[in-house]
Amino acid sequence: MTLEEVGSMAEELRRLPGPYEILELRDGETAILRIVSWERGSIVIHPRYPGAPPEKEIPVLRVHVPETVKPYPPRYWDITAKTLQAQLLPLLTEPGYENYEYVITAHGVAPRKRFTLERRPL
Repeated sequence: MTLEEVGSMAEELRRLPGPYEILELRDGETAILRIVSWERGSIVIHPRYPGAPPEKEIPVLRVHVPETVKPYPPRYWDITAKTLQAQLLPLLTEPGYENYEYVITAHGVAPRKRFTLERRPL
């Protein structure tokens, strides 16, 4: 899938089935992922902040990982941070993306949380 095809999917994201496994990293926390496949979609969340709507549909990047990365099912993570999705998608649309591990580190707290991303060959 090319980056252009991913972009054209933005308006027609399908609802991903549960269970949802949101990748949540605290400030300074790192996750190392070996991504074997991925898909774009949306999920419905129930925000708890004051004045939040009862539910909200958001775009998600679901990354499937092997048992060595996540030993319990489901063997995927749902990435909801748009800034992290924007960093990962160009790398995941390249041929051979599965030959790398992706080192993700969180910096700060929501709503200003940002991520550094490093791609290392396996």
